[in-house]
Amino acid sequence: MTGKRSILHGIPILLKDNIATLAGEGMNTTAGSHALLGSIVRNEATVAAKLRKAGAIILGKTNLSEWSQARGNIPIGWSGRGGQTTNPYFPGANPCGSSSGSGVAMAIGLAAGSLGTETDGSITCPSSFNNVVGIKPTVGLTSRAGVGPIARSVTDAAIILTAIAGRDGRDNFTSNAPDPALDYTRFLDPQSLKGKRIGVPRKFFMDTTLDIVHPSIKIEFEKALGRVKELGGVIVDPADLPSAEEILTSREVFTNKIQFKVALNAYIASLDHVPTNVTSVADIIRFNDAHKELEETEGHEDQSGLILCEATLGYNSTYHEALRQNYLIGRDRGIDAALKDNNLDALLLPSDGHTTRPAAMAGYPIVTGELPPRDTKPLPETQAPYETLYPAPGIPFGLSFIGTAYTEPSLIGFAYAYEQYTNTRLERRAYKEAIPTIQLKDVITDVESGHSVIFQG
Repeated sequence: MTGKRSILHGIPILLKDNIATLAGEGMNTTAGSHALLGSIVRNEATVAAKLRKAGAIILGKTNLSEWSQARGNIPIGWSGRGGQTTNPYFPGANPCGSSSGSGVAMAIGLAAGSLGTETDGSITCPSSFNNVVGIKPTVGLTSRAGVGPIARSVTDAAIILTAIAGRDGRDNFTSNAPDPALDYTRFLDPQSLKGKRIGVPRKFFMDTTLDIVHPSIKIEFEKALGRVKELGGVIVDPADLPSAEEILTSREVFTNKIQFKVALNAYIASLDHVPTNVTSVADIIRFNDAHKELEETEGHEDQSGLILCEATLGYNSTYHEALRQNYLIGRDRGIDAALKDNNLDALLLPSDGHTTRPAAMAGYPIVTGELPPRDTKPLPETQAPYETLYPAPGIPFGLSFIGTAYTEPSLIGFAYAYEQYTNTRLERRAYKEAIPTIQLKDVITDVESGHSVIFQG
């Protein structure tokens, strides 16, 4: 490299195994499925290219819930290729997903930063459960919807977001992204919350009777509101979303399944080579049935999600009307309405429950930081065979700042101010057996050519 070095020069970064990298780098891109093992992409993901340009070292791929949890009723954090990722704060506990490995890898220090992807909760939830920071960006801020950083501090996440944000000629979603791209580290101000109006949309989202949030989370969240006040923030409580009760009956899942099928079929068609010869979602379903020893082991047989995706009919009028309704619920009668009606700078909720759904439907950003670990006991009925444990003692959970489109600068500032004031991350340590005891060089030398390093947690 010539010229001034980037702050990311020489910094190791991990990518979720649905972010494309070139075959020559020795890493597969499989979304956790043997169906894409050995496939060769024509172009690496723009976010990966941007990280390389910034001097970062892409160290390997992280495990995920197979097909980003679109496969079906299988344990969160499991994939055919990577096996079962578990939470490093309690043996066998739920790591959340679908960016499970990216969250766990940050919790136990396997790299300086990682990338995840989020449609609904897939960055926010694993960041929450694994005691780290996640930024789910506005759809269009980064190339390909929903790619964002997971890191151990707001500062690290802001540095990574700065590197990957911006327009991409191959992705029309990025046409409205700030140009030139912003330096998000400029907004790391410990006074960011002073005088800011932060709303609490309690209706539906904070309902313990519906089992949306655990009672212990609610207790810690109330304490967090007090800390925001101590930082000079003005809490507006409640500041409800007019559409709150429509969230559960929305068409979000329907539109997501259509998008998944269209996007995955197009992605496979763009590949230069697929050794398994799969060409579509339908082929993947057949591949899994034909290779049960790889993809349908005991407790992991279900493909109902893929089957429902395959049954969808593409971007027709029904889809477009459902998408329009999603935007109305998530934006006009949702986040934007709550912000405008209450003259707010952001919304604030615990990261658990359905916190992520309005932002998912709207395509709006969430920045998640850490709260103290919850004090919960595992319940007998919460761990079925092959399932991870939830709830579990001492599992962390997060605090999510939510805003309208392209308000990442404000949300990052708010999360940073709260983080610097509380410094709660190190109050909870991973259990001993979850902490790595070998050096990276010992792992890398054992990896066969053409195979990625898959961190399972």
